[in-house]
Amino acid sequence: MFFYEVTILSSPLSALTYHCEHSLKIGSVVNLLIRNRESKAVIVSKCAKPDFKTNEIIGISDFFYSKKHLELAKFISTYYVCSLGEALGIMTPFESASCSTSEDVKLDKFANEKISEITLSVKQEEALDFLKERRISLLFGDTGSGKTEIYMKYFQLMIAANKRSIFLMPEISLTPQMSQRLQEHFGESVVMWHSKLTPLQKKKALQKIYDGSAKIVAGPRSTLFLPINDLGLIVVDEEHDDSYKSSSRPRYNARDIAIYMGKLYDVPVVLGSATPSLNSFTKFPYFRLKGGYYSANREFIYEKSLESLSPVILNSLRTTLQEKNQAIVFVPTRANFKYLICQDCGHTTQCVFCSIGMSIHQKSRALKCHYCNYTQAIPQACSECGSPSLVSSRLGTAEAVKVISEEFTDARIEQFDRDAITTASKLKKALERFNSHETDILIGTQMLSKGHDYHGVTLAVVLGMDNMLNMSDYRAREKALSSLIQVSGRSGRAKNAKVLVQSFNEEFFSAFMNSYEEFLEEEKIYRKDLYPPYKKLCRILFSHKNGAKAWEQMKKMQAMLSSISNIEIVGFGKCAVERIANKYRFEILLRSDKSTDLIKAISRCKVDLAEVDMDPIEFG
Repeated sequence: MFFYEVTILSSPLSALTYHCEHSLKIGSVVNLLIRNRESKAVIVSKCAKPDFKTNEIIGISDFFYSKKHLELAKFISTYYVCSLGEALGIMTPFESASCSTSEDVKLDKFANEKISEITLSVKQEEALDFLKERRISLLFGDTGSGKTEIYMKYFQLMIAANKRSIFLMPEISLTPQMSQRLQEHFGESVVMWHSKLTPLQKKKALQKIYDGSAKIVAGPRSTLFLPINDLGLIVVDEEHDDSYKSSSRPRYNARDIAIYMGKLYDVPVVLGSATPSLNSFTKFPYFRLKGGYYSANREFIYEKSLESLSPVILNSLRTTLQEKNQAIVFVPTRANFKYLICQDCGHTTQCVFCSIGMSIHQKSRALKCHYCNYTQAIPQACSECGSPSLVSSRLGTAEAVKVISEEFTDARIEQFDRDAITTASKLKKALERFNSHETDILIGTQMLSKGHDYHGVTLAVVLGMDNMLNMSDYRAREKALSSLIQVSGRSGRAKNAKVLVQSFNEEFFSAFMNSYEEFLEEEKIYRKDLYPPYKKLCRILFSHKNGAKAWEQMKKMQAMLSSISNIEIVGFGKCAVERIANKYRFEILLRSDKSTDLIKAISRCKVDLAEVDMDPIEFG
């Protein structure tokens, strides 16, 4: 009889003790009964026979987690304050049968694979040499400067050394264009991994990963946790992107996990961005890649106006259409309008389950909550005072499409956001229509700026910058400037272009549009002794349907934390969005010089309802 400590996959429970008649390897995935339900678990360690009765492991699978997987999971569990089972639950295990034959298969398959040569410019070669000489480095390259070609050349070097690469990018950047570029050079050696894969596509992709024929695995943050042997390189493109941070437990940041994995696996890590985060810019050596392949110029025009489709914008669009050119319009909000407000009493129509205004979707004739997806009919009168004087506020993409379509009846206009682009096929077709000039104006959210090549765009209209700049977030300046640079960078690639920015903050944006380095140097001054990268932050959330219970738990933990000298309680109380999905929400924000001090303090004081968000990026 053998006894083992096991952790239930994706469960918040601590390790449990079970027994088995057979000797099992650490990391093996097994089946067991817990409360009369069959669950999958992982063997964490062998242990002595306990002084209580144990249940038997009822099944042993062909899957297992490697030692490196277990070590990574323990780090995630400790740093992001979650159970080991939750950390392992985001990882894909190895398959025993595949591992036994993978060496023969991968060499055999790869022998027949043709890799096309990638030629770099002198400056790109300098950048590649810089990256190769360092274990962690930042490729700080302007939009269109050829960062992707450098990554691909590095991948080629890894393939020559019989090593495999992880190419991490935000899901929004997983475009058909990127997939096509990689497959043109590397053929069947590339696997694209993302949430929109069908079960059959996922099965085929995993088989190529298991047997070793996938030399480059590209995808969003979950790609880090695939069962990849012979890892030689990790590239994190658009490293500044917020989508690398998970919004559910474990609340990890994939960029930071990639850096930890680089040390764990002893492989180089390359971070890339046209607008790098201040964290990466401050911590790691960087190579500055300026300019690009496109010689066209961009003219920036600032319109001091509230967020609307003003006559200046409409006239600019008219001129662009008359010249048979294309335009993109960036609107930060989906739907028709973000809020429905009463003109008489000022009441905003809110979700019945969340303390947040509901967005107007006129196509479905409904108000929809973008937090919990609750939907209701559009009211004809104010729920507070009964007045019929309801007005819409904060323009959204659907309304922009409607207004511009009515203004330019012959123009071919397309909506480009999560409401319209719901599948990989729709994304591919929308981009093909735009690049073949079947679409004149593309109107969308942040999706517009990610990884797409638009060669015919001569006008970029950017709305909502002031709202981004005025957010209650210590990174508001960084996020607003980064968004403007990313969106404007999609124009002026083949012809000269005009970028029309609706903002009252021309002085700020114009000062740094062509000198992001200067902005980062100035931002250091603002954040010194207050915010990352100079301080560590931790946000602790408490949510419950009973608001009094959530408040009581927050106060209990706050009282315990207040006695610890090496951490600072920045603030505590109701969250900015007090209620989501009918749960009341409270928070504590902590600050310290070292993350270890925060982790120790939380482990001493943690209460049942505490949800820990280390290195938070959301403060709503």
